[in-house]
Amino acid sequence: MTESVIQLQSVSKIFVTDEVETHALSNIHLDIRKGEYVSISGPSGCGKSTLLAILGLLDSPSEGTYVLNGHAVHGLKTGERARIRNREIGFIFQAFNLIGDLTVYENVELPLTYRGMPRDERKRRVNEALERVDMVHRIKHFPAQLSGGQQQRVAVARALAGNPAIMLADEPTGNLDSANGEQVMDLLKELHKAGATICMVTHDPRYAGFADRTVHLFDGKLVAEGNHGNA
Repeated sequence: MTESVIQLQSVSKIFVTDEVETHALSNIHLDIRKGEYVSISGPSGCGKSTLLAILGLLDSPSEGTYVLNGHAVHGLKTGERARIRNREIGFIFQAFNLIGDLTVYENVELPLTYRGMPRDERKRRVNEALERVDMVHRIKHFPAQLSGGQQQRVAVARALAGNPAIMLADEPTGNLDSANGEQVMDLLKELHKAGATICMVTHDPRYAGFADRTVHLFDGKLVAEGNHGNA
């Protein structure tokens, strides 16, 4: 049986403001296996962003356990979460989150620099990642010189370069037109076929269909799962 990359057991998230409790997530059980492509869908306010924040170690659950790549991470302190996040998780955001005064190469290299990785190793990984997304020819360009689709390809390369256990994609086509959105989804499909583990939040049912499996959230609860035959 394929090993699990992510295991959530009885995960809940409660936000308390002015003595009002908001149950953003309630009793979530989720298992994502190595090499799987999972999409998370549901209406606005259903808890998708909260779930992705917990999966990405940007937040901690109020209750329950989270095991990432064989290690319990639900009770870690902020600094340790940041260290593991840098090594184990690749992020692809709707807004790209590239740094405007850094070149394409420097944007992809930056997370590796935070690891203290030797320069030659960083160079090899950056070049390999940019080759995979067909952006080597833009290596000296700045984000403002790229189209939205090209910027998202660079963001995918940045996630890939760290060789993460899982790639988390938060509405990766949200700021793109349909043609560029299709190209990015095709790229994620290619990466999945090559062995990448991907978890994607999307509002678009067309793109959810690219995944092996869709997890549906409603009012903070996991209400259904479905497999896709075209994956």
